[in-house]
Amino acid sequence: MDKLRIVSVDSDDKIDIVVTLAKEIWNQHFTPIIGPAQVTYMLDKFQSYSAIKKQIQEGYKYFLMDYDNTPVGYSGVHEEDGRLFLSKIYIKENCRGKGISSAVIDFYVSLCRNRNLSKIWLTCNKNNYNSIAAYEHMGFVTVRTQVADIGHGYVMDDVIMEKPITTI
Repeated sequence: MDKLRIVSVDSDDKIDIVVTLAKEIWNQHFTPIIGPAQVTYMLDKFQSYSAIKKQIQEGYKYFLMDYDNTPVGYSGVHEEDGRLFLSKIYIKENCRGKGISSAVIDFYVSLCRNRNLSKIWLTCNKNNYNSIAAYEHMGFVTVRTQVADIGHGYVMDDVIMEKPITTI
């Protein structure tokens, strides 16, 4: 995919781009699933400038997806217990279906192989059917469910999915 570049978020300017993308993508994608109030709360708690800056300081790695020299999405990961936690992967609606998510997952599979990590795992809202189907298409399987209290009366009601990493 020649038009795609995966770029490390390593500056305040790039964090600002992630925050802008998060507002657009979350409001469009998640409002029908969890409602506008929870979207606003989660953006502030998890995807604000200060939240992302803190996550990076705590060891999370963020990446921007540039497609045809335009930021179209972002992702965040964290290594833990010999596995890679795919904390987030979000693509603008008009850029879905172009193979960007698959290319990003391939990027992470390669990273896992280089670091001898056994699997990629993620959480996904149980009502986010299109994303669950996309993850399944990329080789992820649901291993369990989880309900996590995130404060202010909100919960994340998720499936936990994993993709085992095989050696080449």
